[in-house]
Amino acid sequence: MFLSVLSAAGTDPDDKPTPKPTTKPPTLEDAQESATNAASWVEQNWSTWLGIGLRIVLIVAIALVLRVLVRRAITKLIDRMNRTAQAVDGTALGGLLVNVERRRQRSQAIGSVLRSVASFLILGTAGLMILGTFDINLAPLLASAGVAGVAIGFGARNLVTDFLSGVFMILEDQYGVGDSIDAGVASGEVIEVGLRVTKLRGDNGEIWYVRNGEVKRIGNLSQGWSTAGVDVTVRPDEDLEKVKETLASVGETMAKDEPWNERLWGPVEILGLDSVLLDSMVVRVSAKTMPGKSLGVERELRWRIKRAFDAAGIRIVGGLQLAVAEDPADPSAGVAAPSAYASATSPQSLAASPIPPPPPNMAK
Repeated sequence: MFLSVLSAAGTDPDDKPTPKPTTKPPTLEDAQESATNAASWVEQNWSTWLGIGLRIVLIVAIALVLRVLVRRAITKLIDRMNRTAQAVDGTALGGLLVNVERRRQRSQAIGSVLRSVASFLILGTAGLMILGTFDINLAPLLASAGVAGVAIGFGARNLVTDFLSGVFMILEDQYGVGDSIDAGVASGEVIEVGLRVTKLRGDNGEIWYVRNGEVKRIGNLSQGWSTAGVDVTVRPDEDLEKVKETLASVGETMAKDEPWNERLWGPVEILGLDSVLLDSMVVRVSAKTMPGKSLGVERELRWRIKRAFDAAGIRIVGGLQLAVAEDPADPSAGVAAPSAYASATSPQSLAASPIPPPPPNMAK
């Protein structure tokens, strides 16, 4: 046992140190052997490296070319849509039905979404194919990406909701720039349409930023046509035939004047009596107008109806009352009747006067 301890300590049993082995310096033969091994290793693997590199270059080249072609095709499609809108805009039909700014913003938004989706799909697929060439197991990566996507989806669900709502809103063309809409949370004229936020100009000039995900219902007041309705209130004893003829004359004259002949898409219709009361009756007048022009048509109709009624002698309820001749005022009407108490000798005054005290002699 002692000998083994001494040998482990590096000493002989006779207390003589054990000589350490000397390191042999590398020779030329060793260097040639190492170079030969390295060259053989490279020779064995260069074909594999070359194959992997060529595959990566080919994948990247195909992905870039495909991305450029797809984006160019989408851009040409959007430009063709814009040129079609501009060609129709110069005609009379285009002035009524087509809004170039609306079509332009809608096409740009759709093009941006399509280009982004195409780039993501093409480059993402190319990246996964490149990782696959290195024999990397993609299952854990895809699983991690799925978990991260779910976490981001829960954390930014409002943003995802706004984005998806904006995409479907643009694809379905629910509204566009220049439309007057009622979005529930706000109403006004649309001045900008985005994938996340829609900007509205209110009636008082304020700008509303409405998130697309918060819009539950949309009332578009600018699509198709609008209706201008005016209620005319007159006295119950007016001649209805005269009222009807006057209103019909106003509608025919307005339909021939500029610019109302373009804003009116139909004749001014007299719908009849809307209500009959003891002190008034209401006649309903309606007309189909260009989208978004109903308020202006209603104001012009009221203006012309008032002037025509004044000229025809038809009174509108709420106007100035006619002067009624009255008898001259009697100056004695405000004088009170004479009273019996005015005379000190009248029986009423004597009965109401206090009893005088008795004389002093009678008191004794």
